Amino acid sequence: MSRLDEAFAGAKADGRALLIGYLPAGFPGKGDDVALIETMVENGVDAIEVGLPYSDPLMDGATIQEAVQRALESGTRTDDVLRTVAAVAATGAPTLVMSYWNPLERYGVDSFARDLAAAGGVGVITPDLTPEESGPWVAATDEHGIDRVFLVAPSSSDERIATVVAASSGFVYAASTMGVTGTRTSVGAAAETLVARTKARTSLPVAVGVGVSDADQAAQVAAYADGVIVGSAFVRAVLDASGPEEAVAAVGRLSADLALGVRRT
Repeated sequence: MSRLDEAFAGAKADGRALLIGYLPAGFPGKGDDVALIETMVENGVDAIEVGLPYSDPLMDGATIQEAVQRALESGTRTDDVLRTVAAVAATGAPTLVMSYWNPLERYGVDSFARDLAAAGGVGVITPDLTPEESGPWVAATDEHGIDRVFLVAPSSSDERIATVVAASSGFVYAASTMGVTGTRTSVGAAAETLVARTKARTSLPVAVGVGVSDADQAAQVAAYADGVIVGSAFVRAVLDASGPEEAVAAVGRLSADLALGVRRT
């Protein structure tokens, strides 16, 4: 059982959902990310997604695009992402990478899976990789013991969901709504239906992302999903801060608030 499996099992035993937080590596500047992510973990975030900055982030909304651009401008590269993963994994929190396919292919599929495992990472979320094109990735992740997380969306047919979950390990990422990432005033009603449809086809945990930004929304999603994923809200907290100390404090407050949300019965 991997650390990710253990984390989901532990949350389930506690009668709650797993809280997963996202920040891009190298944001808001190179070397600034680790302190922020450590604060997330210290304040109740159970698992971490480290974003691999990429110049053409198709799924990302304006908030994350701004953060990724800052990371790229600071010189953040794939080797830096792996160093961030190693630092975060040292906290004991299961640490995944969120990456588009092009950077992984450019780095070398087997090399990335190998180096991620060596850094203590547990998995990779690949929003633009389809199961039909994932043969080399499946082989590499199986070889190096890395979970591969694919996405389903409200538009996914039952047949498509079955294909995605068959290729996935660790958990299945359920996008709560169509479109790009970003905070929203409410989580789409389609998310609950999507989770139910996905759970009918797999025993893997299903985690919901896209749109969760506060404790009430986290509690709403935690009532039916195994995991709650928050990204844009953390990025916005950093972008709105006047400096590094305020950014750490803001991220800590948001983490604690969301942690309480997923623990509501």
